[in-house]
Amino acid sequence: MRLDVFSIFPEYLAPLDLSLIGRAREKRLLDLTVHDLREWTHDRHRTVDDTPYGGGAGMVMKPEPWGEALDTVLSATPDVPVAEVSPSGESVAGASSAGEPVAEVPAAEDSAAAVRARPVLIVPSPAGEVFTQTTARELASRDHLVFACGRYEGIDQRVIDWASQRMEVRPMSIGDYVLNGGEVAVLAMVEAIARLLPGVIGNPGSLDEESHEDGLLEYPVYTKPATWRGLDVPSILLSGDHGKVARWRRDQRLRRTAATRPDLLAVLPAGSLDARDSEVLREATTGAQEEEQREAGSSRVEASGSGLAE
Repeated sequence: MRLDVFSIFPEYLAPLDLSLIGRAREKRLLDLTVHDLREWTHDRHRTVDDTPYGGGAGMVMKPEPWGEALDTVLSATPDVPVAEVSPSGESVAGASSAGEPVAEVPAAEDSAAAVRARPVLIVPSPAGEVFTQTTARELASRDHLVFACGRYEGIDQRVIDWASQRMEVRPMSIGDYVLNGGEVAVLAMVEAIARLLPGVIGNPGSLDEESHEDGLLEYPVYTKPATWRGLDVPSILLSGDHGKVARWRRDQRLRRTAATRPDLLAVLPAGSLDARDSEVLREATTGAQEEEQREAGSSRVEASGSGLAE
């Protein structure tokens, strides 16, 4: 997979040289290049921003550096159809990355290959679609991702509109909050995507039961020693009974998801829960409701006692 990251603070992306992502780059499993957007400026101050039309606070990133930077990416990309597949997946006529007309692609496998090869421009934005594990898995199947790290009030909208004619553009949000720039979000997204590539994680099996892989959160994990500061590892994990261990872990995933992310349970695929799963969730839900009632009763007693004391 090829990744190009554009930022006015390329040193912000230095962690991409570390740990598993760094090793993946060394092994050439990941062709990742971080670019300084100011390389595509032409004035002595290397200006990348200007005041917004219509007035208002802050500055807006100028379209010229971004346009030239993306031109560089596209010129280095082999000519592939960039508009041959509609959002619905149907083949349509389009143009190559060099702007030349291309023929309609009739075969389904050719269309799938064209989708994989088409560059994807990812623009971190609080106004974008929410980045999830499903998104990471989808993007990990693509050949070329381009990340545009915006700053200030954002990138001139014309850059997005222009790029949409030549690449697939995906504004992405990693959460309902605002950052100073896109670099932090890109670090998170690149790690989430790259670790799904074949060969990046040493033991692919470690990906199977991670949080969000199948809609549930991960179970709690333990290691040696068996007793630490008066706390013991659950005895079932020491039993050697792999079937019981697997069931315990499944139960823990269900309970943890019900306790902290019940919204995930509401969108689980039909038929993904067996009878035991449903029983565990009923117990977890009942226990949570009883705990809430106890806490509410305790609060009322405390309030009443406080009033008498006055």
